[in-house]
Amino acid sequence: MTTPLNVVPRVLRVASVLLAYRLDELVDAAHLFRPLKLVRPFVARAPAGVDSMPRGERLRLALTELGPIFVKAGQVLSTRRDLVPADIADELSQLQDQVPPFSGAEARAIVERELKAPIGQLYARFDETPLASASIAQVHAATLHDGSEVVVKVLRPGIEQRIDRDVKLLRSLGELAQRWHPNADKIRPLDVVAEVEKMLENELDLQREGASASLLRRNFESGVDLYVPAVHWELTTGGVLTLERVRGVSSDDIAAIDAAGIDRKALAVKGVRLFYEQVFRDNFFHADAHPGNIWVDTTRPTEPRFIALDFGIMGSLPEEDQYWLAQNFIALFERDYARIAQLHVDAGWMPSSVRLDELTAAVRTVCEPYFTRPLSQISLAELVVKLFQTARRYQLTLQPQLILLQKTLLNIEGVGRMLDPEIDIWAVAHPVLKRILRERYSPLRTLRTVRRRLPEWLHAAPEFPELIRDALRQVARGEQRSVSDPNALAQQRDDAQRGQRALAYGLLGSSLLIGSAVLWSQAAAHGIWPPIASAVLGVIVFAIGWPRR
Repeated sequence: MTTPLNVVPRVLRVASVLLAYRLDELVDAAHLFRPLKLVRPFVARAPAGVDSMPRGERLRLALTELGPIFVKAGQVLSTRRDLVPADIADELSQLQDQVPPFSGAEARAIVERELKAPIGQLYARFDETPLASASIAQVHAATLHDGSEVVVKVLRPGIEQRIDRDVKLLRSLGELAQRWHPNADKIRPLDVVAEVEKMLENELDLQREGASASLLRRNFESGVDLYVPAVHWELTTGGVLTLERVRGVSSDDIAAIDAAGIDRKALAVKGVRLFYEQVFRDNFFHADAHPGNIWVDTTRPTEPRFIALDFGIMGSLPEEDQYWLAQNFIALFERDYARIAQLHVDAGWMPSSVRLDELTAAVRTVCEPYFTRPLSQISLAELVVKLFQTARRYQLTLQPQLILLQKTLLNIEGVGRMLDPEIDIWAVAHPVLKRILRERYSPLRTLRTVRRRLPEWLHAAPEFPELIRDALRQVARGEQRSVSDPNALAQQRDDAQRGQRALAYGLLGSSLLIGSAVLWSQAAAHGIWPPIASAVLGVIVFAIGWPRR
């Protein structure tokens, strides 16, 4: 690992700021910076009262002083409660991405360059005083020629070059921490840097953000529970985003919500339901759902609803992870600890060599203390975080999408409890999730999925024999490989048996699929539905679904 010379001065500045805020343990972790402690009085001046501050507050203030990109890094760290202590995560979650605005004239010039027309031709009015300003972009109010009010989000000039430079600095710091920090294997600093880099890359494309807003709006088209502003695509590019202007109050402004006569208990229940619908019904969720991005519409006191803003960070899960996660939630609601352990292995999140009895006992140890409290006092988000932390000892592998989901669950539960401190998250979430799963994995929906994918499967059917032959050869070669480690040999045999079972189900499903396709085509030709076609399709559904059971 070598640190580029052009980032050395900035790396030294980072170290001096950390020292100023008495974050000596972070400097000690990078042995190269230890000599700086000898000259602390000359390289850093401690702010007043810093010695009495908790470590989380000191880190938050240091990241704020270091600038916007470090604020982003801190925001990402605040979501990694499986890695970061709770007191630090809570403090970092308060980081605000606010910087001084750039000039309105410059914003106007960027809009004209991006949309290739004079501002007067694009908008009837464009307010050069920004409504809000952040490190990536700032927002201006405007009016269209038809009188519609909009907001225009404009990327900061030169932001791509600055982010590229700062990401290189973060990567250098991550490499230092990876090499020297004693807990690098747990903190995984380079993974955190990669998450920051991906987040910034997504936020730099405003057309992508517009597409996310458009999809979320379509998923909640009625606008009864959640309103999403419309995108004006003719006034949107990668550097400029024009959205319908909406008005409301922040979801943590309890005084304003009460003044509007809104039933906060009903609103809190609706917020929890919206989370599960986004994740498990639509598989597309707002992953930055803090109160500043989730407003309340005060014009509808009898039918309260939320308003979503800022769609730069959205999440979705692979279909398999979505299924396994839903089943884990159901098992958690029903306190079925053995099933939680089994589901983690079946999902492939843990190696099959894990002892299920030990994992079950670990899950029980985490969960049982919570269930001694009234359900209204149990934090589902906190419990999920602790389960992930416990599971890491058993080689749990978490995808970034699951981390985003964990963060969103924390945000939504926080909003729900601010609106109604007595809300019973369990009583609200359990029936909603069971209903969504019944609808999502119903036999009728499965049959429709099979019918929709039949042309694709029939097209691939001629290749099945060769694929099956290759799979059998791979299984055979895996069984014959020489392994000296008894544990590895047992693991290999277990994997081979699982592969054979999966292959058997695949062969059965494939054979039945081809037969049912023929029957289906005959049924379509004669305008009837032969009972035998229905029976064969039922067997296919059983064969495909069996491994999940």
